[in-house]
Amino acid sequence: MANDKVTLAHGAGGKVSQELMEQVILPAYGNPVLNTLHDGALVEMKGEVAFTTDSYVVQPLFFAGGNIGKLAVCGTVNDLSMTGAIPRYLSVGMIIEEGFPIKDLQTIVSTMKKMADEAGVVIATGDTKVVEKGKADGIFINTAGIGDKIPGTHISPENVKPGMKVILSGYIGDHAAAIMAGRHNINLPASVQTDCAPLNKMTKAMLEAVPDIAVMRDPTRGGVAAVLNEIAEASKCGILIDEDEIPIHAEVQGVCDMLGFDPLYLANEGKCVAFVPAESADKVLKAMRTSPYGQEARVIGEVTAEAPGTVGLRTGIGGIRVVDMPLGNIVPRIC
Repeated sequence: MANDKVTLAHGAGGKVSQELMEQVILPAYGNPVLNTLHDGALVEMKGEVAFTTDSYVVQPLFFAGGNIGKLAVCGTVNDLSMTGAIPRYLSVGMIIEEGFPIKDLQTIVSTMKKMADEAGVVIATGDTKVVEKGKADGIFINTAGIGDKIPGTHISPENVKPGMKVILSGYIGDHAAAIMAGRHNINLPASVQTDCAPLNKMTKAMLEAVPDIAVMRDPTRGGVAAVLNEIAEASKCGILIDEDEIPIHAEVQGVCDMLGFDPLYLANEGKCVAFVPAESADKVLKAMRTSPYGQEARVIGEVTAEAPGTVGLRTGIGGIRVVDMPLGNIVPRIC
């Protein structure tokens, strides 16, 4: 391209916009559905359809193990997956600030293509706008997604009943720790990276093994604490989790101790919390562990009839403390 930075002309719909599409966007996303470059995409769906949308404004844009593009694809794929659907198609809308480096844009869209390929989804349509310098903080991305609901499944907090087990797919807080380290120049071991990942193949395996999973959620903003509180309130049940069963990397715990955070409230971008019948817990765990993103899956607690709407944490010394709903976003612009 003639320019190495995004200009207002790239969003004006003329020749320069066409160059951006032909030299940056299509080489990354190009597929038969998108290549028609029509105002919308015609896609094939069947049965009941799941639909979701999300916007991404994370800072910094690049962090250990990922970037805003990885978040945008994985976040929407995971939102669809948690409804009991198989993700099929995504749209991508980008608002880019004038002066944004073309090289960085190419890295972001290439990452999005890589994640879409891993998830088995098609980027079917999209839009690009360019705004004046200082108006967009680099780049904002919106992704919407649609998918096929898996027959025989019914994911809803209303299905949660006392006696069910609470399963977590792995270590928590890694994504938030990676963001905080990048934002505040904290030196962490290279092993501490975002957990951002597409979970749709794992959740599909879970539902094929046990179709009557009550509910699944990805604990993003507000972390595990927010998800558990939302489900406890919606189901009118109590939830009791065990502190010793919650996996936290020592380095992440160290960041939390240094900054005064509780890992239960930190955002994750590649984790799943599932509520399953007690007799089916082993089947679900086995299915989760067939995925590279479920190797550390474990039961962390259970649903109770006591203290409806409340989440309790059984501590390592035997006491129980209440895990409240977070009052706000303790780490802003995490995704």
